[in-house]
Amino acid sequence: MTALAFHLAAPIRDIEETRKFYTNLLDCSVGREADTWIDFDFFGHQLSFHVKPDELSKISANQVDGKNVPVRHFGAILEWDSWQKLSKKLTKHGIEFVIDPYIRFEGETGEQATMFFLDPSGNALEFKAFRHPDQIFAKQ
Repeated sequence: MTALAFHLAAPIRDIEETRKFYTNLLDCSVGREADTWIDFDFFGHQLSFHVKPDELSKISANQVDGKNVPVRHFGAILEWDSWQKLSKKLTKHGIEFVIDPYIRFEGETGEQATMFFLDPSGNALEFKAFRHPDQIFAKQ
């Protein structure tokens, strides 16, 4: 099967704060929306948020490379230069990182830049970039 795009839905507490975050910081465009939900073009994928504050919960973490990685997270794999630009933009805007931007597996197969942060509703996002995109699924 071939997919046109990936679709993900998640809870939020407020549409307007979510709109500002995803449009201003991540440059996502808004798709359809109603009083209780909003869709975004999330790097070519459909991201839907539903106002459902009672569904928001603290995200647990697992240890990966000595860092507390949020277990439930989503994001995008960007081109290397785009990741660098986003990292600088988020830092400039004072985003509090769950895991600061850094390079994993430096000089090894699967070398990647990664960073984790939360949206205003506490949904964890990971953005990464592979030094060599053909190694996205490469085994160590």
